[in-house]
Formats: sequence, C-alpha cells, structure tokens
Amino acid sequence: MATRPPRRGTVTEFDPDVGLGVIVASGDGPEYHFHLAAIADRTREIEVGAEVVFDVAAGPDGRYEATAIVKL
Repeated sequence: MATRPPRRGTVTEFDPDVGLGVIVASGDGPEYHFHLAAIADRTREIEVGAEVVFDVAAGPDGRYEATAIVKL
C-alpha cells in the first residue's frame, strides 16, 4: 500500500487555552482542524502563521484532521 507524502500548509488559527487550531493546506487547499496533542515535537505550542508539514487522518467524528504536525 502506497503512503502519501506529508502535506504542507499554514496555521491560520490556534487557541492555546482550548488547545485547538486550524491549518490551511498550501495552494488554497482545505482546512484541517487539529488538537495541540497533534504537534509532533510535543511542545503543545505553535504560532499562527507558522508553515508546517502534516499528515491527515480521520478524527473521532469522522472528519479529517491534521496529525503529526511539524513546524518548518
């Protein structure tokens, strides 16, 4: 089974008090929501405007969300 390369995008929203954010995929791509636990370096912090690479997986509610987020 082939794997997809990580996607690139920009963090457009992040609320550290709630721990939720949004990444917009590069090239006017879709938005992917994420929880701070998805930040790969485990700092639990990321800045709005940060360029990132990430994977996508189905979340508990069936919608796709960003995972394995790495700041570039």
